[in-house]
Amino acid sequence: MTPLELIWNGWRMEYIEKGAASPAEAAGPKEGSVFTRILRSGLSDEEAYIVHRSTHVFAILNAFPYNPGHLMVVPYRAVATLEDLDADEAADLWPTVTAAVVTMKAEYRPGGVNVGLNLGRSAGGSISDHLHVHVVPRWTGDGNFMTSIANARTLPEPLIESAHRLRTAWVR
Repeated sequence: MTPLELIWNGWRMEYIEKGAASPAEAAGPKEGSVFTRILRSGLSDEEAYIVHRSTHVFAILNAFPYNPGHLMVVPYRAVATLEDLDADEAADLWPTVTAAVVTMKAEYRPGGVNVGLNLGRSAGGSISDHLHVHVVPRWTGDGNFMTSIANARTLPEPLIESAHRLRTAWVR
């Protein structure tokens, strides 16, 4: 197998200098999920790429996005499955996912949007201990499959810009 091609990601230098791969790793010890560590880190929402906070859930940019604006809607409380959500968390989750989709469509004008969950490691969940809903803008011909075809991934917009755009446009 050909090794993955390296593409310049200048925005990552801040974390590299701290010896970390993401805001969560830069934030400190690995107690709890990556989302829990971000929430406990003391980082501002801007530094952590949190775009929106609701009563029981929040929306955060994916640090390793498939496309610009790739969000995740996450309950504050770490639960692994939908059935572990309490009634208030469940009631807050889906309207926030819907608001994320509406905001995404208004700001990025994608041709489509993928919304999904990977429940459990076998389902592809890399953070299987803390439920999160992906909201990914998609365009015909976007670079999502470059990883499998060209052993590379491209991202035309820095995370800080994606976060600013979505935070500013968030539907209230």
